[in-house]
Amino acid sequence: MMKALKRLFDTTRPHFESGGRLEKLHPLFDAIETVAFTPALTTRSDTHVRDSLDLKRYMTFVILALMPPFFFGIYNTGYQSHLASGLSLDFVPVMIQGAGVVLPMLMVSYGVGLFWEVLFASIRKHNISEGFLVTGLLFPMTLPPTTPLWQVAVGISFGVVIGKEIFGGTGRNILNPALTARAFIFFAYPANMSGDRVWTLVEQSGRQAVDAVTAATPLALLPLASAGESASRILGDAGYTFQRLFIGNIPGSVCETSALMCLLGAIFLVLTGVGNYRNMLGGVLGVLAVAYPGYLIYLSSGGQTATMFSVHPVWHLVMGSFAFGIVYMATDPVSGPGMNLSRWIYGFAIGALTVMIRVFNPAYPEGVMLAILFMNLFAPLMDHFVIKARLRKRVPNV
Repeated sequence: MMKALKRLFDTTRPHFESGGRLEKLHPLFDAIETVAFTPALTTRSDTHVRDSLDLKRYMTFVILALMPPFFFGIYNTGYQSHLASGLSLDFVPVMIQGAGVVLPMLMVSYGVGLFWEVLFASIRKHNISEGFLVTGLLFPMTLPPTTPLWQVAVGISFGVVIGKEIFGGTGRNILNPALTARAFIFFAYPANMSGDRVWTLVEQSGRQAVDAVTAATPLALLPLASAGESASRILGDAGYTFQRLFIGNIPGSVCETSALMCLLGAIFLVLTGVGNYRNMLGGVLGVLAVAYPGYLIYLSSGGQTATMFSVHPVWHLVMGSFAFGIVYMATDPVSGPGMNLSRWIYGFAIGALTVMIRVFNPAYPEGVMLAILFMNLFAPLMDHFVIKARLRKRVPNV
C-alpha cells in the first residue's frame, strides 16, 4: 500500500513543481506528501550540526503531549452539558456529546487556518510549516464550549495572519499565535467569552438546567465575595474542592480545566526534551512568590483585604488556565526566550503577573493569557541582556 501511495506522489509531483499546471499549489502538495513520507532533501552546502529532532518530530511530540487535556476536555465538555441538561452521565453518551461540541471547533480551526497557511505559502513560495498543526489544535482548546463556529474562524484567521504571517511566518512571530487569536476573540466578543453562561452547553431547558448554567467558575466566584469572606469557604460552598480543581471536572474552557492532565503533558514534554522545565518551574515559583505574601497579609489583617488574597497560594496553580498556559503556551520556543537564565525569569514573571492580574483586576480574574502575551514582548530583550552579561564575563584576548 505504501509503495502504491509513493508511486501516486511520484507521478503527480511534476504537476506541482516549477512549470507545472498546479505550480502555485506546490506548498499544499508538499504538506500532504510529508505527512506520509519523510522529505528526501539533503544538505548540499557546508557541514551542519544535526540531531534527531526536526521540526516535524518536534511538533508531533507537542501534539502527543496535548492529547491528555484534549480527550479529557471532550469528556468534561460532554459531562458538564449532560449534568446541566439532566441527561445520562454514562461515559459513552458523554463522550459523544463532547465530541459533537469540540470536533467541529477543531475542524473549523484547522480548515480556516490551513487556508491562510496555503495562501501565504503560495505567495511567498515556501513550504507549509508543521507549526500550524499545533496552533490549530491549541486555539479551540482554549475556548468556551459555547463559542460560535464563525467566531472560531475569525479568531484563527486573526491569529495566523496578524499573529504570525505578517512577521514572516513560523519562527519569526513575536507573539504566540494561538494566544493572539484567543485574546482577539476575548476583546472583540466579550459576551461569548466571559460571564457565567458560556462554560456549559445545555441541551434542554428547565429549572435544573438554568441553575447549573448560571453557576460561576471558581475564579469568577471570588471577586463577587464581600470583604472578610474566606475563599476556601466560598469555593467549598460551591463544591469546588482542591481535588476537584486538580482533576478539572468543572465548567471552563474546553481543555484547560485539568491541572492533572497538564501535568502529564508537562512530564512528557520534559522527558522528550521538547518543553523546557525552566519555563514551567519559573512560573510555579512566580505564582507562589506573589501569592504567599498576599496570603500572609490576609491572615495578619484579620481578613480585611481583597478576597483573592485569602486563596491559599497552591490553589492558584490549579484554578483557571494557569497549568495549561504555563505548560503549553509559555514553553513555545519561538515566542519565548532561548537562554536558560532568561527562561527562569520569563516563567517567574508570567506566574507573578498571573496572580497580580487575578488579585487587582476583578473584571478579568484569569490572567495567564495576558501575562504570557505581555512577556512574549520582553523575551528578546531578556535574551539580549543575558547574552550581554555573559560576554562581559569572558576573559579578554591578550
